[in-house]
Amino acid sequence: MEKPIVLVIMDGVGKGDGGSGDAVVQAKTPTLDRLLATCPHTYLKAHGTAVGLPSDEDMGNSEVGHNALGCGQVYSQGAKLVGESIANGALYASETWKALVANAEGKALHFIGLLSDGNVHSNIHHLIALLKQAKAEGVKKAYCHILLDGRDVPATSALEYVGMLEDVLKELNTEGCDYAIASGGGRMQVTMDRYEANWGMVEKGWRTHVQGQGRMFASAAEAIETYRAETGCIDQDLPAFVVARDGEPVAKIANGDSVILFNFRGDRAQEISLAFDRKDFDKFDRGDYTGVMFAGMLQYDADLNIPENYLLQPPVITNTLTEVLCAAGIHEYAVSETQKYGHVTYFWNGNRSGKVDEALEVYEEIPSDVIPFEQAPAMKSKEITEKMVDAMASKKFQFIRCNFPNGDMVGHTGVMEAVITGMECVDAGLAAIIEAADQYGYTVLVTADHGNADQMTETKKGKTSVRTAHSLNPVPFIIYDNGKTWTIKDGAYGLANVAPTVVKMMGLTAPACWEESMV
Repeated sequence: MEKPIVLVIMDGVGKGDGGSGDAVVQAKTPTLDRLLATCPHTYLKAHGTAVGLPSDEDMGNSEVGHNALGCGQVYSQGAKLVGESIANGALYASETWKALVANAEGKALHFIGLLSDGNVHSNIHHLIALLKQAKAEGVKKAYCHILLDGRDVPATSALEYVGMLEDVLKELNTEGCDYAIASGGGRMQVTMDRYEANWGMVEKGWRTHVQGQGRMFASAAEAIETYRAETGCIDQDLPAFVVARDGEPVAKIANGDSVILFNFRGDRAQEISLAFDRKDFDKFDRGDYTGVMFAGMLQYDADLNIPENYLLQPPVITNTLTEVLCAAGIHEYAVSETQKYGHVTYFWNGNRSGKVDEALEVYEEIPSDVIPFEQAPAMKSKEITEKMVDAMASKKFQFIRCNFPNGDMVGHTGVMEAVITGMECVDAGLAAIIEAADQYGYTVLVTADHGNADQMTETKKGKTSVRTAHSLNPVPFIIYDNGKTWTIKDGAYGLANVAPTVVKMMGLTAPACWEESMV
């Protein structure tokens, strides 16, 4: 190894069109601009088939992106796994599905999850297939607790998905059956917290879905329309609601019922899973809860057994970059704030908690603030930068990685000024890391896991609106090495080509199952 290597992941920073909706270009980013003007670089595909998703219409996300970055391979991911298992019937043949359906006799089967076809956390078509199969197998009562998206799909598209679901429920509501939407709320308000950043969100979801507490409406559509008129919020931020009949909730989740969390992505599924699963749960008071038969679409963390029951096995990723580096005795350091800490550790290591070698790896988590990201767009970029520079100065590590979440987390708010500020904070961090690289003798690689901040608006039918979802744009891959010029080979590359490149630059041999190196 000629020099130790630093990898900077600018989360949610792709190559946009350079227009007024491209916050990456609109921001003042002199360091990133200089690197792109003077350093070897290329652009990587970060969505669709390049990261194991079903088609190139599917936007990438941080989880599959970090899987690909850290594993050097492309694995079939959540949406594709679920779709295949539904199509071939394997899901319905699982012992977990059979037990859930059998348990629902005389009780109810509940479905909780994100209601959209964004294919990032869930897919409404999976929910519809499960509902139809439940009806075919004799389930009389099935209730949907819907989380509104507006983040991986257009910002105010919830009514379209609710309408689609209501049409299906109407078909299934034959005599003696009750299939209905029971509760819901915006994904950034209830249930779908991650990394234990805000347990209050999960508690609010529990009160809404399980206990039927909250403002009542005659339908989900009425709730959405009323909240929009009152608050002006986009879908992801709409408050919780309970659907009622005759002044009472359509359905609470009662002790002994069957419950399926139909999200396939793990990060925002773990906390609500723990609330249902764990007897020693102490994050909030669950009331008179004694237990249900609960299952996730996948097991969201195998090492921590979250949840205990699940419909499908997640991909088991082996031969990760961390395994290769540990086998070679390379010391590693990884850091981010809470919002993306799991991405540079758990997802990076192939959906695996813990470390490969305690003696060789150091991970640091900087607690994220519980505050709307548009109000503090710098997030913890300063603290991440300081940790990175300290790690470089220590000269203890030969491979150092970090994630700056700003482009993604602030990007999802849709607030352009805040996203621009967030990007400028990332650039300031990048500048300090480049300076430290010169001082302490590091090669710096700069990339991203998917796009977001690069496409903050979209135009449809002549109307331009705020975009809060990820983009389908490629992401940069830059090599900064003061003292040596690297050449990136011609070719079409994706995120999975990064790990092989790191290994090649270190003079190590990559596993045969990996993609090719770019140098």
